[in-house]
Amino acid sequence: MVDSKKGIDVVLLDVSKLLWITDVFVIVTGTSNRHVQSLADDVEVKLRAEGRSPLRREGHREAEWVLLDFGDFVVHLFQAATREYFSLERLWGDAPRLEWEPASIEA
Repeated sequence: MVDSKKGIDVVLLDVSKLLWITDVFVIVTGTSNRHVQSLADDVEVKLRAEGRSPLRREGHREAEWVLLDFGDFVVHLFQAATREYFSLERLWGDAPRLEWEPASIEA
């Protein structure tokens, strides 16, 4: 699903029946290194406000593929070419896709 307000492609895969280490993969595409870093930072800030911190964080400096592991879900933030190359949606093709709607932000 693409968040038309931000142009961000997001897919949620329910991997709970395929993996024992996590339940959901959140797969997101950013447009550049800086965009991927900003998305990762934003995810962390918003989830820390909810009392959640990543158990593991990888790839932030290079920002081709940033992984944020929150235990029950893992956020994969990619640049487009890297996402296409690793193709997690194809690799985990047996995982059902979950519906996702971007949260509305009220000013």
